[in-house]
Amino acid sequence: MKQLKYKLIVAISLTCTIIICACSKSYLEKEPLGTLNETTLANKAGVEGLLIGAYSLLDGVGQSGTGDPFYTSVSNFVLGGIASDDAHKGSEYGDISEYQQIENYTETPVILPFNEKWIALYAGVQRANDVLRILDKVTDGSISTEEALQITAEARFLRAVYHFEAAKIWRNIPYVDETISFANNNYNISNEIPVWPKIEEDFQFAATNLTETKTEIARANSWAAKTFLAKVKMFQSKFSEAQPLLTDIIANGVTTAGVKYALISKFADNFNPTQKNNSEDVFSVQMTVHDNSNGANGNAGDVLNFGSGGPATCCGFYQPSFSLVNSFKTDPVTGLPLLDTWNDSDVKNDQGIASDAPFTPYTGTLDPRLDYTAGRRGIPYLDWGLMPGRIWIVSQDAMGPYVSIKNVYYKSDQATTSDTYSNWAVNQATANNYVMIRFADVLLWAAECEVEVGSLAQAEVLVNKIRSRAADPNGWVHTYIDDSDPAKGFTNTPAANYKIGLYSGQFEAQGPDYARKAVRFERKLELAMEGHRFFDLQRYDSGTGYMADVLNSYIQHETHIPGYDFQYMNGAVFTKGKNELYPIPQIQIDLSMENGAATLKQNPGY
Repeated sequence: MKQLKYKLIVAISLTCTIIICACSKSYLEKEPLGTLNETTLANKAGVEGLLIGAYSLLDGVGQSGTGDPFYTSVSNFVLGGIASDDAHKGSEYGDISEYQQIENYTETPVILPFNEKWIALYAGVQRANDVLRILDKVTDGSISTEEALQITAEARFLRAVYHFEAAKIWRNIPYVDETISFANNNYNISNEIPVWPKIEEDFQFAATNLTETKTEIARANSWAAKTFLAKVKMFQSKFSEAQPLLTDIIANGVTTAGVKYALISKFADNFNPTQKNNSEDVFSVQMTVHDNSNGANGNAGDVLNFGSGGPATCCGFYQPSFSLVNSFKTDPVTGLPLLDTWNDSDVKNDQGIASDAPFTPYTGTLDPRLDYTAGRRGIPYLDWGLMPGRIWIVSQDAMGPYVSIKNVYYKSDQATTSDTYSNWAVNQATANNYVMIRFADVLLWAAECEVEVGSLAQAEVLVNKIRSRAADPNGWVHTYIDDSDPAKGFTNTPAANYKIGLYSGQFEAQGPDYARKAVRFERKLELAMEGHRFFDLQRYDSGTGYMADVLNSYIQHETHIPGYDFQYMNGAVFTKGKNELYPIPQIQIDLSMENGAATLKQNPGY
């Protein structure tokens, strides 16, 4: 087997007791059928099965709870995207109203998304811990010392990933290791103990002990662990500690297949299912279709996020914001971003214009990454045809004129890269991996570190690596040979007035404040609609109010666009000292009661 497909769901509970009531005492004494116990699993096959089960929850599918992956998507399109200035909820007013509450910062601890995400992440933690617990019981000699070390390192890597995802969302979380279980009656863990050191310890162990390459490409290697370790340090503003790690990763890091980390030649190929697991993938959550899973293994968490009249049949969620699209405007002379004035005017759009009415797209200069980030009227939408505007959107008046695109497959690849999800979402389960960390992330984190340690020229070099890829016309969106038949292919004519330039000494000439702003803006452009923006703003803040300033300014812009009735955002306010974190699910606090007091404490302001 050359590629690990870690969607196997291991039907096992090692920490719970199932009580079955019946009329007969003899019935109660019968052994349950179809169950696995620790003795059965304490061998190589059992432990490997448990490890695959721990990987399988990375996509958020398969845990208890409602079972709806829209709340638990690994892409964090709600908690990382809709809650930021990247995107609006989409669809129509009232559809999944909890998303509206998250977008307008009125969320409460009792709404469903938070508990669903908590369950999914801690189920992943528990599966990783099950691997470690059962591995310790293997005595039949089926697992060598080296194999045991690799299994331990992979399990600790996964445990750290799940804890890290939870820490991004809630920050104040309980850290659960393999000694914690229902059977041991020690499962009510406080969330007032700092969790970062424990997460760092797990990632460090994995980075030290995992091998560089794996025969199964989906597994974590030492470089993936080292990169996550650097990311954890970035979330703590430990720039001087992250910088040497990132420098090493850039110089020497390789994929699990042994390919040196590098930017691939075309930006858009990062989101093309036929190009996945490439040199830019540091760690990806693997998605598959046509595998008898009824779409559950095919990026099920993002099946809502298609233009409602586009490639699939539903549902119009996760629509790029006006402000995001405006961010891609460039200086007509230098091709550099408009770091301070990008939102002074809006890119011309078809808000309020019928799809059969005449419309000419914006003619000003734009960063070419825009049209692989947001579908907009009159521009080729991959190979599906010119995006037609309103008819692809459930409620343009309420949600804006743009549709998501990074999660969408190509029409020419539809037969192999899409599938039906749960018998209702036709062609919306996709083989499009979610890349948790790609090499562009690494370069931009390194640029941040160089700014903070004073190496402004090197920070500029790193940013220019990203911009150089974007500046290659071979990777731009081009016009169709025949607008009525996109299958005939593309011309060499750019689809819009693309102009993107490189920085040339501005970082040193204008100083660290300018350089810091430029690096952050580059992350906004490069990683837009990938679920990172909210958490980037969160870590930029460090108690300064930066996040509140950015998002309150965004609200003011989006709610004052003529012809756009963004009603549920009217009066919305991002509250400093509260909305940087999400509320701990109330049900989890209630379940943590011990001796009359809750061991989990709520985050401030909720």
